[in-house]
Amino acid sequence: MASSLFIIFFLTILPLSVLSATVVEDLANLTPPPDFTNTITQNCIRNPLLRYCNNTSSSSSSPMDIVEIFRSTIVASHLCNESKNPNCVESFPKIRIHSRPKTAALYLSFDFFWKYCPLTVVEIDLANNSLNSEFPTNVLSCAQIRTLDLSYNQLSGFVPVQNLSGLANLTHLNLSYNRFSEDKISDSEFFKRFNASSFVHSGVLPDAKRYKVKVLVLLIVFPITVILLCFCLGWMCLKRPDYLPRTCRRSHKFTSAMIDAATDEFSDQKLVSKSGGVDIYRGALRDGTEAKIEVYTEKVSKEKRREFAEECEAVFKLRHKNLVRVLGWCNGRSLRALVTEWTYGESLETWLNSSLACSWRRRLRVVMGVVDGLFYVSEHWPEVTLGLSTSSVLLSDKDQEPLISQFKIGDGNNSSTNIFNFGLFLLEMITNLRPDEAQEDSDRKYLEYIRVHYPDNLERVIDEKMTIEERTFEKVKQGITLGLMCTDKPPLKQPSLTQIYDSVVSLYESRSRHH
Repeated sequence: MASSLFIIFFLTILPLSVLSATVVEDLANLTPPPDFTNTITQNCIRNPLLRYCNNTSSSSSSPMDIVEIFRSTIVASHLCNESKNPNCVESFPKIRIHSRPKTAALYLSFDFFWKYCPLTVVEIDLANNSLNSEFPTNVLSCAQIRTLDLSYNQLSGFVPVQNLSGLANLTHLNLSYNRFSEDKISDSEFFKRFNASSFVHSGVLPDAKRYKVKVLVLLIVFPITVILLCFCLGWMCLKRPDYLPRTCRRSHKFTSAMIDAATDEFSDQKLVSKSGGVDIYRGALRDGTEAKIEVYTEKVSKEKRREFAEECEAVFKLRHKNLVRVLGWCNGRSLRALVTEWTYGESLETWLNSSLACSWRRRLRVVMGVVDGLFYVSEHWPEVTLGLSTSSVLLSDKDQEPLISQFKIGDGNNSSTNIFNFGLFLLEMITNLRPDEAQEDSDRKYLEYIRVHYPDNLERVIDEKMTIEERTFEKVKQGITLGLMCTDKPPLKQPSLTQIYDSVVSLYESRSRHH
């Protein structure tokens, strides 16, 4: 009855030409007739249940209220026809705007219509209109509706579950195929009123296919990923710990894989020299540090490997200005290697042929530095053998200090080997001659050659590029004597390291007094 009075009224007061105009033109051009307020009042007396009766009365209505009510009658007239209701005069049961995006968006924008929605409307169908706003809460003002279909749109945001729950007559709801935010309503009373078909691909509930994918990931992909990560982490820990953060690894421990990578798998381009079971490579560590890598090719027993590791631990802790810093070592069953820093500087072998090595005092200063390093090592780890030769001792670019750059570890030699090596080194510094490693028993032949000319023909073996004054010749002779004593065999005839140190210091101090 309320709806009939509502519709009959605006069919009566509006001419047919107005009804054929667009809604926008109606709203822009029409104003309420003079007796419109009295008509509304009479309608409310006859039927107080009319929705606008709660908002207006003879005492409280305002011009703005009357204009809204008048406009809502115009929109209702058009919407009744747009929705193809069979008899708009008798009833207004359905609002159905299907697949007309612009029309649907237009009517949803008329807030005043939904505010005074006729009570006869029981179905609202706005499906397939590409609506891309949030949930149109205006339609919920029609609290009496039994059917609401907003499917096949692009609505987003959260579904107003609480407002929808207040629609007591709502029995059919379709929010499928939208883009709502997922809401935890599966256990609520609201959800129990409808089945899952109301929310197919709506985003409100977890998508079944997506859920299956998550289950698949959780049960299959995730364990495989964890296994692969554990495998990669285990591989890095065992093979390439240099890929781990510094706080998670022991920086001094090198693996065979790390040595392979640093030397480009022991390429000839990285090989510097080979001698006495030791291959020396110039390598690059993963952090860019250049290093000298001494690879010991001799196969040793498990016990020897244990000794090698102990000696490497000690050498790693050695810190002296005349020793190249040890970075670490590798002690695998198939590879033993010592890694030291790569020092930029020329070898003494090259330096001896330059003009800087023309004086005895400069050579003696270098020898003094080597003795300091040798004495330091003998005090801390006498089993470490130093590679003392003019080719393995470098002069640093920074301060021209001699740097002992070659160590031999784990061969079981004692300090007598270091004394012998120092003796050869001292003779090389004086004579600028060195054993021919291509010959068999080269050290013995080299020493025999010097002894043949000792002591009467030392001019034949002393480096002719070294300027020697008459008063320093005796000191040079003492240096050759010390070198021959160090290389004397058996070791019982060798001087001790303390005697060597005192002798070199004496020569060095006497050089200072003369100059």
